[in-house]
Amino acid sequence: MNRPRRMQLVVAVAVSAVLVAAACSGDDDAGGGAAGGSENAAAVDEETTAAPVPEEFTGTDEEFYEVPEPLEEGEPGELIRVQTLGEQDGATTVRVMYHSVDGQDRDRAVTGLITYPSDASAAPEDGWPVLSWAHGTSGLGPRCAPSRAGGEAPAFGIDGVRVATDYIGLGPVGERHPYLSGPSEGHSVIDGVRAARRLPDAHAGERWVAVGHSQGGHAALFANQLGEEYAPELDLRGTAALAPGAALDKTFGPSDQLVARMVGVMALYGMAEDNPDIDPADYVGPEVAAKADVIDTGCLQDIVDAFLPIPEDTFYTVDPLDDPAAREVLEANDPGHVAVDSPLLLVYGTADATVVPERMAYFIDQLCEVGQVTETIESEGADHGTVVTQDGAAITDWLNDRLAGEPAPDSCPAGD
Repeated sequence: MNRPRRMQLVVAVAVSAVLVAAACSGDDDAGGGAAGGSENAAAVDEETTAAPVPEEFTGTDEEFYEVPEPLEEGEPGELIRVQTLGEQDGATTVRVMYHSVDGQDRDRAVTGLITYPSDASAAPEDGWPVLSWAHGTSGLGPRCAPSRAGGEAPAFGIDGVRVATDYIGLGPVGERHPYLSGPSEGHSVIDGVRAARRLPDAHAGERWVAVGHSQGGHAALFANQLGEEYAPELDLRGTAALAPGAALDKTFGPSDQLVARMVGVMALYGMAEDNPDIDPADYVGPEVAAKADVIDTGCLQDIVDAFLPIPEDTFYTVDPLDDPAAREVLEANDPGHVAVDSPLLLVYGTADATVVPERMAYFIDQLCEVGQVTETIESEGADHGTVVTQDGAAITDWLNDRLAGEPAPDSCPAGD
């Protein structure tokens, strides 16, 4: 083995480790368990919020993830199935299936978890605030949905209702998740809040915040961008994005290129679900095409193991970034190009090898340039996993301040 090839394999092993850490870190460390406008996005009024809850689902766990055929049309957030998972430490968790809207404006069934305080008498007069959690990359196939593992939705120190969506296409049998499709992810996060408000026992109010890590940071950023227009009946107070996927069309140094290639191939197969004009077979090389079944049959580790050893010079026949059609889709799903009233908290680690600090520096400049109110926390020594917890107290304080209506701080230079 020559020296360059040996070095490539060493880097590949490191990339595999940090990508898998991205999938495993956010859910357990967050204080809980595992976890655009649209013509279908009508506001959920009081009458709709009070709609009957489906009867308790009594089938098997696998049957829970089989979408009813045909899927009867429903409003975004309307519940399809509810399965009680249990009570722990004064909180009840249910597994839910609810309606949402994908990037093609289609009505879709989404799964996830909702955890709420069991003591209804303690609920505030205006209802509990809601935290909607967006998880990091787990895969694109049905078995990769975090809700399949049960547990609770993460709390991040918030006293209220917690929602943890699986995202559109991740969970239901026979579907594929449109990975890094901004509207599909963002709608899933927002409609999870609507679903919580349809559970009478949850006593969920209108105030809510979004928190996401890695891919989930990308999802939370889109929820923040789309929230006011898509769900005007809700009161989005702010979003915390922890080492989010951003600046999708760029790489930042040699060590970032392998990570970008793994993320890129998942995005190619995922975004094609919301963009039927994009066919991955037009871009990938024979070795990738031969292993493409892993996208649907495996999860993150399986995808990394299958694709990472394939040499860079045979990975693509046409690099999606060099193709106008594919690049247009990627740019349309890149967050942070518009400013909205809902403020951001952006947290990144100086030792993060997955979402490298250089990527975050670029993204922060982009947010400031468009005028988005953004507070940033540079977490010294934090990697892609520990960035979720190292400054946990500061994240909790920021979220509680937003829910309390305190003015949001802005790290952007005055005048930007």
